[in-house]
Amino acid sequence: MQANALKENSVELPLWLNNFINGYQKLSVDNLELLDNIYHKNITFIDPIHNVEGFDNLYQYFVNLYQNLTACDFVIEQVITDDCCAAIYWKMTYQHTKLNKGKAITVFGNSHIKGFEDKVIYHRDYLDLGAMLYEQLPIIGRLIRWLKLQAAK
Repeated sequence: MQANALKENSVELPLWLNNFINGYQKLSVDNLELLDNIYHKNITFIDPIHNVEGFDNLYQYFVNLYQNLTACDFVIEQVITDDCCAAIYWKMTYQHTKLNKGKAITVFGNSHIKGFEDKVIYHRDYLDLGAMLYEQLPIIGRLIRWLKLQAAK
């Protein structure tokens, strides 16, 4: 179900999941304080590049991540959940001053999250790091796109 469809169908979501969905759809470079309402103090956060332990470290990770972004928007497209875990399918559109000539980049991915004490205690992102980062670099990006074309033949 899409996040909007969840609301329309009156599916009751756990508080931790509702806070995650609402928070990420509002999260921007100007309101990183929303993270405090989403994540547990003992959060484990994993993405293709980093493994971060603890809320303070996660907050600093987001500060560093958002430092060169001019925009970053998440659209939650689908949520599959039970009481303590969820799979979130999302679309992220962002603009980075040094990637893709500062133009918007869209990446699709999903997250496996777990709730504990009304907050997210585990968050692992799965996404195409090439599409998000490497393909956006001038020389390396051309090489990676060429390799993908060759692999598809």
